[in-house]
Amino acid sequence: MSELDSLHFQSVSFTGHAPGARLIVLGAVHGNEICGTQAIRRVIGEIESGQLGVAAGSLTFVPVANPLAYARKQRMGDRNLNRNLVPTDVPAEYEDRIANWLCPLLAQHDVLLDLHSFHTAGQPFVMLGPQDNRGALEPFARAAEETALALRLGVRRFVDGWLDTYAAGVARRLAAGASSREADVYYGVGTTEYMRAQGGIALTLECGQHDDPAAPAVAYRAIRNTLAHLRLCDVPAPVPVADTEALRLYQVVDRVHAADAFARGWSSFDRVHAGEVIGTRHDGALVVADSDGYIVFPNPNALPGQEWYYLAKRSTRV
Repeated sequence: MSELDSLHFQSVSFTGHAPGARLIVLGAVHGNEICGTQAIRRVIGEIESGQLGVAAGSLTFVPVANPLAYARKQRMGDRNLNRNLVPTDVPAEYEDRIANWLCPLLAQHDVLLDLHSFHTAGQPFVMLGPQDNRGALEPFARAAEETALALRLGVRRFVDGWLDTYAAGVARRLAAGASSREADVYYGVGTTEYMRAQGGIALTLECGQHDDPAAPAVAYRAIRNTLAHLRLCDVPAPVPVADTEALRLYQVVDRVHAADAFARGWSSFDRVHAGEVIGTRHDGALVVADSDGYIVFPNPNALPGQEWYYLAKRSTRV
């Protein structure tokens, strides 16, 4: 039996007696990010044991969105599931097979909570979608609802600007003559972007560093708070976070060579100052910050041609 023959897709659904929102919660979109899987299984157990009831609407859990990556205990199977997420008639990679199953499932729901973790140490944070707009890149009309939910997940840091910052990076790659799929703006479309394109609202919660023992509790609290906020469960509604910090991504920097190296062990949301050396290219050229701000998603193991780190500035959105 081949490795793929031993794998399967799993979703667990519950439906209340009254009408209500349709929520889907994902874990392990990246196979080495298991805090969401642990939290999802904990909540499923509470529902099945009768500790928690689903009073209204419907609720779908996907404990492991990428079974191949999860089985291998690594970020990806054949490629990043959270890029270029779209059904295809000719699946070439394992993540294409997932998309053909997962995308129709997402489209059956109104709200997505996608649970992740990150490479380096740092506080949990929520990735927000765009503000309301009628633009061509990511038109949206439900920012107020999405932000209201984000404020009730239990974390205080909020980050937005993902897809337009990614698009700016794509434009730079194209200008440099890149021809890979990473030079396609729609390669930046993942679970949340796909969900918004179907008319829903969607949040990515980064629950902490991959191995942080507190990360599963962050994910669990977020699920419970989401169920309460959407009135799917008959429990008190969560109070919105008051002491917030909002940042906006504005630049993505790619790793161009395997010998490109950071100047030090950066963590997400470390402050950087204009002119500060962030890293060194393989040819000795220094990579410096263009202004004061914060480093986000530093990945010392990024593959050449992929995102090495992002830069962010303070925002007044939340």
